[in-house]
Amino acid sequence: MRVSFPNFSNIHVVIKAVARKLGVSEGELVVPPPTTQKTLDLGVKYSPVEACLPFKLTLGNLIEACEMGADTLIQARGTGICRLGYYAKVQEQILSDLGYNARFLTYDVSRNKLVGMFSLMRNLKGANWFRDIPALHFGMSKLFSLDRIDKAVRHTRAVEGERGVANQIYKEAIASIDGAENGREVKRLTRKYVGRLNSVARDPRARPVRIGVTGEIYVVLEPFANMDLEMEMGKLGVQVERTLSLSRWVKYSLFLNPLGIDEWKDVRKAAMPYLKRDVGGDGWESVGEKVFHSREYDGLVHVAPFTCMPEIVAENIMPSTKEDLPVLSLVFDEQMGKQGMITRLEAFVDLLKFRRRSREKHENFSGC
Repeated sequence: MRVSFPNFSNIHVVIKAVARKLGVSEGELVVPPPTTQKTLDLGVKYSPVEACLPFKLTLGNLIEACEMGADTLIQARGTGICRLGYYAKVQEQILSDLGYNARFLTYDVSRNKLVGMFSLMRNLKGANWFRDIPALHFGMSKLFSLDRIDKAVRHTRAVEGERGVANQIYKEAIASIDGAENGREVKRLTRKYVGRLNSVARDPRARPVRIGVTGEIYVVLEPFANMDLEMEMGKLGVQVERTLSLSRWVKYSLFLNPLGIDEWKDVRKAAMPYLKRDVGGDGWESVGEKVFHSREYDGLVHVAPFTCMPEIVAENIMPSTKEDLPVLSLVFDEQMGKQGMITRLEAFVDLLKFRRRSREKHENFSGC
């Protein structure tokens, strides 16, 4: 058995860590190559034309993995008002039509999440609680570490004196965490790289604007899907704030939600005057994010894949809320040009800086 999976943010680091502790050898695990234009081209070529960008990119990942010899593929599935529930079945049929005889192992992101995780591990190497629990814990330690470092780099990019230093440290951090052999080493490396990022020389003139990023989780978290959105915002002097993360999803979905703790309770409550029910995917939360964080952010960037119905609902509701928070909506597909996105970001950031200057002038005038 040679196992592989689609790329999604830094998930490869976590899966490699868990697989290593489960006893999966290097020859049994096929890590797909980084998502590139080739990946997108493959996904677009063999996907239904109306399929969303996450479907096309993950299909491209799986095709590349099969070309590398993978015969067992891990893919997410779910229930509810989102096309994610169809991904695995449709992609399995497409791969079969292409001549790849791959077995799909699916993970339900909607129900029985912790049980499903152990079930997936059992399918890979059989059941062994004394091995499986430490393996999952080790993988989660790497996930939480990477998200903590990711938060630090999002803040540092906005104020660094020499552009690119934070990104270089971040690349080193990912490689180091990937190579860590135990939890103690993961903790040490986390402290090391967060400290390095916090110590990067600052531009004394920097006055970053705070912009939140929300929307469909795959496009929010996968840099290739959003054209390195957060990095480009950092170049413009933006402190990027984001509540969506894989570690947060794991923390609540696997461990706290079964205890009745709802991670999005306050956000959904904030959305209730404008949207009273789940519309699938992350649409309900996207509306709530604008309302809930309206006093914390200078602006909000809402991202979504083209044809994503939950986010289309959210996008159309956002302009009608009473909160005075500018929102820039970015819709991504294979036709999107990066320069066009950057131009829109530049204009949005200029608007927010102008609003801040106007507000400061008004406050100074009122105080005279």
